[in-house]
This record gives sequence, structure tokens and C-alpha cells, in this order.
Amino acid sequence: MEISQTKLDVNISKAKIGNQSAFRFLLDTFWSDVYHYQLKRTKSENDAEDIAIQTFSKAFSKIDTFDEKYVFKTWLITISKNIHIDSLRKKSISIATNTSKEQEEKVYLVIDENPTPEDKIITEQNLAKLLTDIKQLKPKYQEVIQLRYFQELSYKEISEQINEPMNNVKVKLLRAKKLLAEIIKRS
Repeated sequence: MEISQTKLDVNISKAKIGNQSAFRFLLDTFWSDVYHYQLKRTKSENDAEDIAIQTFSKAFSKIDTFDEKYVFKTWLITISKNIHIDSLRKKSISIATNTSKEQEEKVYLVIDENPTPEDKIITEQNLAKLLTDIKQLKPKYQEVIQLRYFQELSYKEISEQINEPMNNVKVKLLRAKKLLAEIIKRS
């Protein structure tokens, strides 16, 4: 889809002042570019989707730092590339940990991993707190959080259930997670 530079510039300016329809326009316009770029790199639809979501989340939270003398798509791809590199570094660090013979032997002395009664109570309290925090969100955000994380539906299934385009579901979910994080920080 070809868009005029003027239309793109107008939407970037609107996004910088928090206009949600401008964010949606930018997401709809550049989603497939970022997703397919990552799909080529990761060879995994899930990883590509996760990195694309992280890319737009980071880009939208830092949109005010975007300099219009650069190409917006290139800026997004650069963010996406850096997120992918960071995730690879984290994976290699966790894989490359050296272990001694003594540490390896301790692995065989693993204690029962079932949660203790105290762990169960803490988990229940944390879940209750999380549910209370989720209830502070607007109903449309509560719904996508519920469908994605409690019912574990895919983006496509959520899209069909709430009868909205998949990109809208992704934007709502990004927004819901950001708002929920702010609520959790405050409490």
C-alpha cells in the first residue's frame, strides 16, 4: 500500500500528541513490513509477531523522539532489529552459563517442585491483586486481556470474537498492557 509522505507526516505528528487513530494508522501501515522483516530473521511466526509487537510498543512510547528527517519505516526496522539482537543476547547468556561438576551433581538433588501451602497463598493473593488492577481498566481493555491471557486465545481468535480487525486487537492489547503496567506501578 502506497501512502503519501504528507499523510504519513500528518499521522506521525498526530501520534506524537497521543492520537490513537494515528497510532492505528501507523500500525496498520507498517505492521507487515516489520513482521515480515522479523519472519525472515527468526523463521518463526510467533517470534516475529512478538518482536513486531515489542517494536511498535517501543516505537509508540518513544514516538516523540522520532526525527522527521529520517524515514519512519527505517526507524521502525532499526528498533525491530535491536529488539531481536537483544533477545538473542539474552538467550545466549542464559545458554552459555558455565557449570562446575559440583553444580551439575546438585541438579540430581532436586527437591519436590510442587508449591508449598505458603506459595499457593502468595500466588492466590498476587492473582487477586492482578484481577483488581485489571478491573480498573476500561471494559474494552479488560476484555482483550481476559481473552489473551486467561482464555489464551490467539490474536485471530480474539479478532473473530470481538469482531474487529486483528491489528486493532494488537493495538488494544498493547494499550491495555501499558495502562495495566501504570496501574500496577501506582499501587
